[in-house]
Amino acid sequence: MTYDPSLRVLTVLELLQAREEVTGAELSRRLEVSPRTVQRYVARLQDLGIPVEGRRGVGGAYRLKPGFRLPPLMFTGEEALALALGLRALQHLGLSDLLPAAEVAGAKLSRTLPPELRGTVAALEQVAQLSVSPWVASTDARLLTTLFQAAREGLRAELTYRSGAAQHTEREVEVYRVVHVDGRWYAVGHCRLRGALRCFRLDRIEACRLREETFTPPTDFDALAFLQQQLPAAHPYEVSVWLAAPPEHLRGAVSVWHTDLRAEGDGTRMTCQRENLHSFAAFLLGVGVDFRVDSPPELREVLLTLAGRCQQAGEG
Repeated sequence: MTYDPSLRVLTVLELLQAREEVTGAELSRRLEVSPRTVQRYVARLQDLGIPVEGRRGVGGAYRLKPGFRLPPLMFTGEEALALALGLRALQHLGLSDLLPAAEVAGAKLSRTLPPELRGTVAALEQVAQLSVSPWVASTDARLLTTLFQAAREGLRAELTYRSGAAQHTEREVEVYRVVHVDGRWYAVGHCRLRGALRCFRLDRIEACRLREETFTPPTDFDALAFLQQQLPAAHPYEVSVWLAAPPEHLRGAVSVWHTDLRAEGDGTRMTCQRENLHSFAAFLLGVGVDFRVDSPPELREVLLTLAGRCQQAGEG
């Protein structure tokens, strides 16, 4: 296989940016060229104004001048696509207030790409549409950044928290992890008010301040497993519904959190846990397929109420 020498030169630069120091022998092995050729590549970088410093002799090595950094110069097609899609998908994480910054970042990305990759990203912008799930809760990016800092630096956080019953409490929390699941962000950690592990929805945090007191977070804490154990308590209804459509027709249209879809006959058995039966009933009516509610009876009552309202609206 033949390699473009220009790509090899850029590979040397990428390796130097990724490592504090790289030996000439390693560069020679990675690039499959002779040590003398490596020296020519380094000289080429120096001619381009890149401050590469070298140590001669046995075990000689190269490094970039301390403090010097360049933005990434090379992206494969898959890397460029991953970055562009990631920027477009911020709304799916409830971070719509980051969209202006994402647009600027996307423009910078486009300027660094060669023409063929720039065309790929431009096509993505023109033809790809990403729909935001109705279950995604909007989240303040500054709050998210503050909680990231709290968890990373082990700083206690003071939260003004609003419960589902609209009750406000002041909490002092040692944040272990910040988790995104089922369209919402959660801060998980030790609540000093309750003296136990708790999870806090970020869309219910009305104020957050970092304190100077520190803590040491556990290294092996599984916040997602903790959430899976805790959140079902917030969904008092066990739902079992049969829908006249195969599972593949429903996947992507149904929230996956505490939801199971399995084939049954010529349709799908959906079992899940839900808190708000009115919104779930509206979802069932909007799926566009026949269904049968087996439990709970409260869901059937909600559907009968909605049917009565529809009849009254039609008569009016």
